[in-house]
Amino acid sequence: MALQMSALFSHVRALPCATGLPSRVRADFQRAAVKFGHIVAPGSFQLGGKPATSPVRGHINAAFRAEKFSTTAAALWKSSQGSGSFLTRGRRGWLGKVALGAALGVSTVALVRSLHTGTLAAMAFKVNLNSTGGDWKETKDFLLSLSVKDRRQYYKVSGFVPLDKIPPWTPTAGGSEPSRYQRNEKLDRKISLYRGDITKLEIDAIVNAANKTLLGGGGVDGAIHHAAGPLLKKECASLHGCETGEAKITCSYGLPAKYVIHTVGPIAQGGVGEEERKALRLCYKNSLKKATENAARTVAFPCISTGIYGYPPKQAVHEALATVREYLDEHHDKLDRVIFCVFLPKDEELYLQNLPLYFPAGQEQKSVFPRC
Repeated sequence: MALQMSALFSHVRALPCATGLPSRVRADFQRAAVKFGHIVAPGSFQLGGKPATSPVRGHINAAFRAEKFSTTAAALWKSSQGSGSFLTRGRRGWLGKVALGAALGVSTVALVRSLHTGTLAAMAFKVNLNSTGGDWKETKDFLLSLSVKDRRQYYKVSGFVPLDKIPPWTPTAGGSEPSRYQRNEKLDRKISLYRGDITKLEIDAIVNAANKTLLGGGGVDGAIHHAAGPLLKKECASLHGCETGEAKITCSYGLPAKYVIHTVGPIAQGGVGEEERKALRLCYKNSLKKATENAARTVAFPCISTGIYGYPPKQAVHEALATVREYLDEHHDKLDRVIFCVFLPKDEELYLQNLPLYFPAGQEQKSVFPRC
């Protein structure tokens, strides 16, 4: 296979139709030709593995196949410029490279090997998270295909906070009143309290306290949309809104988190009744369900409905803690960490006072929590 590819690459740079490829791609092929050229004797082989009857015929056959490949590659590249369909990594990227390999007549095994050794040129997918003109579907596929490390170059926020910088919450034994739940050792290290900006968390999913349109608003909703970029709004528009208590999931685009889970809390400005309490619990439960359905093992919640929606924070904290505790009791194997992300010191104090009621700990443990 190396001999066949070398015979091909030796002609790519000389073909007029190869100019349809970007200079970087042509250079990659030329380097590959140099890499394999020393083991090829001119005229020894033709593409397809059959011996050539003469050096001239061998070169003619190789040139013919190279020209066919170069034309195909140029057409694929030009097509990708209009649709943005070639990706550097991920599912679509591999499909693009397999298409190029097919034009070469390269077997799938050989193609995969060449991808790992860097002998085939990578087709770069252009990502502009500040533009409203991008294709959110292709951008979403691309971003979700990346590793955490590779995705970092696309973050629109600075000073991201990885999970290892958010320690699990371990309260001091005891409390001002008896715990409402028994200790469950399987939940140890699965809860965190973090005071800071939720848009900076580098985890699997952050929850957005959205409105019914899902098109952005004030408070944490506005902050998330601003940090993610306009493609978040485009994907949200495709979801056709969200009812109170429901949850819907999108890509996070420019955010360090992988996903954004949007939920709509109840409006409680006229007081809190059973309907409002049930709706708030559904926000937390459905968000956790959406996370586990999408294999998101780390989730962060803001304070839902406690802003302009008027839900009293002293009551909301109990609904949040009780719902998360009950969900973890049943699904502790599906989640590694649930983070209560607060912004105001008074909300942090409410969680510190009430966490021991729902997540009692063992003896001689101290509360540890980060502050920005």
